[in-house]
Amino acid sequence: MWKGANVLIFNSWHWWTHTGRDQPWDYIEEGGKLYNDMNRLVAYYKGMTTWSRWVNRFVDPSKTKVVFQGVSPVHFEGWEWNEPSKTCKSETQPFFGIRYPGGTPLASVVINKVFARLKKPVYLLDITTLSQYRKDAHPTYYSGNHIGLDCSHWCLPGLPDTWNILLYAALSG
Repeated sequence: MWKGANVLIFNSWHWWTHTGRDQPWDYIEEGGKLYNDMNRLVAYYKGMTTWSRWVNRFVDPSKTKVVFQGVSPVHFEGWEWNEPSKTCKSETQPFFGIRYPGGTPLASVVINKVFARLKKPVYLLDITTLSQYRKDAHPTYYSGNHIGLDCSHWCLPGLPDTWNILLYAALSG
């Protein structure tokens, strides 16, 4: 169904981080063998490699523009922004600094490795660093009686809106 589409927009990683009861699948299959679980980065690499093979094989860049939204980071651990005793639960300000202390998330390293092997043009909408700075933009603090940390969803106006503006610019250019 996707073959010949004018625009294809992909993203991934969010569901790969879930484990235990939050895991949205029972098994992972590879080469006819079922695994109850596997290292998330290994599984992500395998999944993204499968995706890139599909893009290389079936996308005609003269007809289809492909966009991939980069990794949306989480902010569970304060060490990422040099405050080891904190989480994002009480954060109301973004990180201010020239370089984000937490470094590049390993999922972004996987994406870069997979992108290096793509033969077809795919626009990487790299939202990772921009989003790392917004440790304050998760719903944990702002959602009233929200139980626990929710560091994988975004709620503040501004950050998801910026992603959309960047996507619009990528599609318009």
